[in-house]
Amino acid sequence: MDARQMREIPIADFLNVMGIHPSKQRGNVLWYSSPYRTERTPSFKVDTAKNVWFDFGIGKGGDIFDLAGEFIGSGDFLLRAAFIAKSGTCPLPIMKQAQRNEEKEAVFEDIWVRPLQDAKLLGYLKERGIDTDIAIPNCEEVRYRVHGKRYYAIGFRNDAGGMELRNRFFKGCIPPKDISLKRNGSDGCAIFEGFIDYLSAMQMGIIASDWLVLNSVSNVEKAVKVLQDYERIECYLDNDEAGRRTFQRLRNSFRDKVIDRSSLYADHKDLNDYLLFQRQV
Repeated sequence: MDARQMREIPIADFLNVMGIHPSKQRGNVLWYSSPYRTERTPSFKVDTAKNVWFDFGIGKGGDIFDLAGEFIGSGDFLLRAAFIAKSGTCPLPIMKQAQRNEEKEAVFEDIWVRPLQDAKLLGYLKERGIDTDIAIPNCEEVRYRVHGKRYYAIGFRNDAGGMELRNRFFKGCIPPKDISLKRNGSDGCAIFEGFIDYLSAMQMGIIASDWLVLNSVSNVEKAVKVLQDYERIECYLDNDEAGRRTFQRLRNSFRDKVIDRSSLYADHKDLNDYLLFQRQV
């Protein structure tokens, strides 16, 4: 699929596969609550005949690439194309002699945090198999501004005071980046790559020890420094090359104290994928 064909993807289908549905329809016009910002009254319009959109709240509109740019806050064409492809509506386009511009690091402004209560965020976690009684005590709701636009996400605190962020469309971090460690006085510690897997373990009731979320496999050296006193280190890491390398790094430092628990979900990419599979059985 080339860029021209990608541009012809119905915007309504693009939104639908991301779980975004219209509030009302009048002829060829669909009305939505803006999918990338919060609002009370739907002011986001999609003309299905012309395959264009317009957001009256910000006074902007355009084609599917313009819409992808609003979701990710970027004017980079390849990043926008990748976002469209990631939605599942199509494969990546074949680009000739394309050059990617350097992306500026996101600057988070006007940040405020409150208990997790937004229905869309809780709904997203519900889709990942996480019930509200697990999500609310462990996560927070974070609202912030990037490039002048207001966004919101599920927040998970790390030990340096940063916040891991996640919503249906975005995965990132309000710096600084760090591990998240919870000590409960146990001689064992369960290790997870990300907080969704940690929440999955809580949902499944398989944690009976201290726990540590890496928040990125690049934080494994930080984890090594705080795991010295544990007698048992149980790894619930992803079933991919990065997960295997991380397990081996821990095994090199702590030898037989490190236990690989990935056999529990051997046919799945990670613990959350296994949780969703179990809920379908």
